[in-house]
Amino acid sequence: MVIAFGREICCNLDSAESREWLVTNGIGGYASGTIANLLTRRYHGLLVAALQPPLGRTLMLAKLDETAVYHDRAYPLYTNRWTDGTIEPQGYNYIESFHLEGTTPVWRFALADAILEKRIWMQQSANTTYIQYRLHRASKPIALAVKALIDYRDYHHITTADDWQIGLETLEKGVCVTAFNKAAPLYLLTDAPPEAKFRVSTPLYNWNYGFDLAAERRRGLECCEDHLHAATFHFTIAPGQSLTLIASTDKKPELNGDTALELRRTYEQELLEQWSKVREAPPWINHLVLAADQFIVNRPVSEERDGKTIVAGYPWFSDWGRDTMIALPGLTMCTGRSSIARSILRTFARYVDRGMLPNRFPDSGGAPEYNTVDATLWYFEAIRAYYEATGDDELLSELWPILCEIIDWHIKGTRYNIRVDPDDGLIYAGETGVQLTWMDAKVGDWVVTPRIGKPIEISALWYNALQAMVSFAQKLGKPDYEYQQLADRTAAGFTRFWNDATGYCYDVLDGSDGHDGSLRPNQIFAVSLPLDLSPKSLSAMEMRVNDSHRYKPLLTPDRRRGVVDACAQQLLTSVGLGSLSPEDAQYRGEYGGDQLQRDRAYHQGTVWGWLMGPFVLAHLQVYKDPAQARELLQPMAHHLLAGGVGSLGEIFEGDAPHSPRGCTAQAWTVAEVLRAWLAINNTRNQDTAVPCPYN
Repeated sequence: MVIAFGREICCNLDSAESREWLVTNGIGGYASGTIANLLTRRYHGLLVAALQPPLGRTLMLAKLDETAVYHDRAYPLYTNRWTDGTIEPQGYNYIESFHLEGTTPVWRFALADAILEKRIWMQQSANTTYIQYRLHRASKPIALAVKALIDYRDYHHITTADDWQIGLETLEKGVCVTAFNKAAPLYLLTDAPPEAKFRVSTPLYNWNYGFDLAAERRRGLECCEDHLHAATFHFTIAPGQSLTLIASTDKKPELNGDTALELRRTYEQELLEQWSKVREAPPWINHLVLAADQFIVNRPVSEERDGKTIVAGYPWFSDWGRDTMIALPGLTMCTGRSSIARSILRTFARYVDRGMLPNRFPDSGGAPEYNTVDATLWYFEAIRAYYEATGDDELLSELWPILCEIIDWHIKGTRYNIRVDPDDGLIYAGETGVQLTWMDAKVGDWVVTPRIGKPIEISALWYNALQAMVSFAQKLGKPDYEYQQLADRTAAGFTRFWNDATGYCYDVLDGSDGHDGSLRPNQIFAVSLPLDLSPKSLSAMEMRVNDSHRYKPLLTPDRRRGVVDACAQQLLTSVGLGSLSPEDAQYRGEYGGDQLQRDRAYHQGTVWGWLMGPFVLAHLQVYKDPAQARELLQPMAHHLLAGGVGSLGEIFEGDAPHSPRGCTAQAWTVAEVLRAWLAINNTRNQDTAVPCPYN
């Protein structure tokens, strides 16, 4: 798949501003914007630096406003929307095409008979962004004036002009901007050769007022922002030549743009070569391998300076325990990067407390937040998938005491009333005012979907963890009887989830109002977990444990089919599963407005892209039809051309046409689509397909 657009998209502002690009640096920093070069979010910027990797994200360079002069005619190449509604200038009209070169966005501006190319990328492991201009074709040189609009704020905030007195030092190759005493300096530099006639002018505290941020308005948030014009760079570019602007927190970044670009290309080529050793794949899947890398970032800890973690989503999420463990198999093992998975598993092991994995590391630093019942259980599945792929006995032995401790804490009880009910072996969790499952929307003290009681996916994950412990114990020569006994008790108790009246499972048992029969997608995990432990494995990889242990499904074949069919007929869309049946009185099909309105819908009908993976895998297990499973997954390829271009987004509106909302690039969506595709591709016994009622 070639991710490219012509004038039909680039010169239509509605289309061009709804498509966003993203480049990252592997330490939590990024650059992002729209293909119209129009700011629509507070999170857009050319350098959002991670000053305390992977957090401390700070907007430092907001945008560049470029004007080209060619044959005495001025061409503004940038676009701004102002708070009075005017769009001035309208530089998007000069965009002849836009495409992704790997993850690098490339614009082509048509200026009469001239074509000017622009590329943006970041240096790996550095808060450094490169913006390169190349005069691809022209009958004479062009003059280019580039206004640098700067900022210095937390990426969640908004800037309003005041008497901010920046420090600005003119350098041989550009300027150094210091927002205030002890602020990280911003170096704006260039690799312009002498013949480019480079010069820089520095206006005195020239604020640009009233940028209108349309996406923020749609989210019911403050949507007017000001940025400071700190410097203007002037160049002349000859036909066939290029020059690069560099925005960096490093005093001496690589100044040769061509060298830096080649490093980026080499890095991405190596990722694809590593992936190709795993499997030959269609172009859209290959592109997801590059998208997967954008979420993997450094999280150094004292015991492991090369520690890794996973950013949950761009542009606003940090690393979350739940998201990290769900996404880890798809982003790492499926792409042939098991060493990164190992680092992540070891890094998070150091944060286990009272049998729980942290769910969130605050942006401002400080103690991790332990407020999830499922992140810890997904940790077991991540370790299981890692061990299956690698047979790493050393790591398994290292983590074994921690895993035993986690099981013990769940049996005796830990935070938020998380505990095993000895009567049925199911996990009970929850207290008033706390949201513990992935359906975690909360406004003030109001938890939208509290799910206090025994949520179905939690007990499915608990059973999965116990079965993994049996396998691990056998491999390490440890006693496994206790874990097998616990697993058998959970399996027996799990039958309580079946609702004969509806033909599918309850979502929550033993809540304050009894059983919750809402049709939600959480029951799909009772079918899809785990992927590879059954005797007729869907994966080409073999389980490296004693053959005497086999995973026993939680539901009978008829009930597994009932779950898949119910989800297919009421929750399935082209881009994921809805979070609540449209037939439910609490269903909300639109996602927008202020936080209250958005969170009312977040798990009450909104479609989640990451659930497409588990659904497709559950469908494959039930119907054993790889062709149909592949067909169900295929529409996700089209989503690479919308929303976050080249990646897969977080959520979509419940009502058709299921417009993308939320984060434009989401780790677990990319991961689960990759994992599902690989499983389908590895499926054997294709002659055993079961007739499907909606073929």
